[in-house]
Amino acid sequence: MKIYGLTGSIGMGKSAVAAMLQREGVPVFDADAAVHRLQGPGGRLLPAIEARFPGTTGPRGVDRPKLGAAVFGHPQELKALEAIVHPAVREERIAFLRRHRSRAFVVLDIPLLYEKHSERMLAGVIVVSAPAWKQRKRVLARAGMTPAKFRKILRLQTPDAEKRRRADYIINSGTTFAETRAQVRRLVACLGAKTGR
Repeated sequence: MKIYGLTGSIGMGKSAVAAMLQREGVPVFDADAAVHRLQGPGGRLLPAIEARFPGTTGPRGVDRPKLGAAVFGHPQELKALEAIVHPAVREERIAFLRRHRSRAFVVLDIPLLYEKHSERMLAGVIVVSAPAWKQRKRVLARAGMTPAKFRKILRLQTPDAEKRRRADYIINSGTTFAETRAQVRRLVACLGAKTGR
């Protein structure tokens, strides 16, 4: 089984492409979705997060604004949170790979793939990209987003140009939905051919 990574900066359409891959029958592991499950209502990480960051969880799971305020801009606190979350996500990923071990290839949706140097363990990296103006328009349309917050997020991410330079495959999501889906279908056919399936 070959393992490919899927990544892209905020607002580039990575989640839409992940959903398209799944509709084409490709198993996709969504790291963000795993985190939401682990931190959601009844999530297994809630006791550890509450013990380390008192007052940041409740019946609905993690209170994201409160936890964000506790760690954003505080490197040591962020490291403490990552020490709780990352091992659990790794366990979920291992279970996903075990479930799909008979498949020719799978995709891991990893938002901070290059930032965390995750590309080393992959057969290839798929980067979802769009023009900067379209990215900005998409992101600023999100509830609670401001230009200052957007700039801060971008500073924490590997620049899109660098991601595209290092990518093995690029999906341009700055076009129509139909054209993006056609690109995804071509990619699935290409990866299938490479693995002999």
